Amino acid sequence: MGFSVVVFLALHCLCIFAPFHFNWPAFWVAITLYVATGLGITLSYHRSLAHRSLRLPKWLEYFFAYCGVLSLQGSPIEWVSTHRYHHQFTDTKKDPHSPIQSLWFSHMGWMLDGRRRQLEKELGGLKNVEDLRKQPFYEFLLRTNLLHSIALGGVLYAVGGFPFLVWGVGVRTTFLHHATFLVNSVGHMWGNKAWNTGDMSTNNWWLAIIVFGEGWHNNHHAFEYSARHGLKWWQIDFTWYTIRFLQAIGLATDVKVPTEIQKQRKATNGRIMAALN
Repeated sequence: MGFSVVVFLALHCLCIFAPFHFNWPAFWVAITLYVATGLGITLSYHRSLAHRSLRLPKWLEYFFAYCGVLSLQGSPIEWVSTHRYHHQFTDTKKDPHSPIQSLWFSHMGWMLDGRRRQLEKELGGLKNVEDLRKQPFYEFLLRTNLLHSIALGGVLYAVGGFPFLVWGVGVRTTFLHHATFLVNSVGHMWGNKAWNTGDMSTNNWWLAIIVFGEGWHNNHHAFEYSARHGLKWWQIDFTWYTIRFLQAIGLATDVKVPTEIQKQRKATNGRIMAALN
């Protein structure tokens, strides 16, 4: 817990220097890395690894996973394990980051709370990610995940000095952290519910924009296996557009999406339950 606090404080402290060390190259480095590491979380950690919503060639799967490591949100094994427990126990006392405890806890307090580690240990620890633990690459990232961001920071500083470090690591990582954490907090408190999922998940259009489609969170909890979260044509989902491009050029296969019959069944169940309530 203490180490996580140090990392968070260091990243936020770097952001203080952002107005005084702004230049356009540093800004565009931050944007580029935001997109790359953001897709590392949404496409790799979440849709590919946690839910197996699509299949990628191993070299591409590992590339996106490595991008996710550079987000400083933990290794793929740790992230996926926590997320699978979240879906197994959504919005209950066993959920690692539900707002039923508090908005702060679901946003980022859970990452700083040592009791969360104890809870996950009681639930089975990393036993729910044996599919990843069998792969040496993911075990390597589990042991070394922080070192890769330190190395990236060194490269950025060598290339562009302190502005590149402030914007490419501090601003980019901090913004992505909070964008991702908003899915856990706001995405379970405020917004629209298109489906009756039995939990507090909601859809938020503005959240979907800043976190590449993850804001359609009620859609996601209704169809966890789906590689597409923005199920309507107007629901912006940049991660899905990326997956569709990869599918078009033959790099993404076994891409799962809900059928119309599955959506009708879910909608019908929702109307029946709403009527009963």
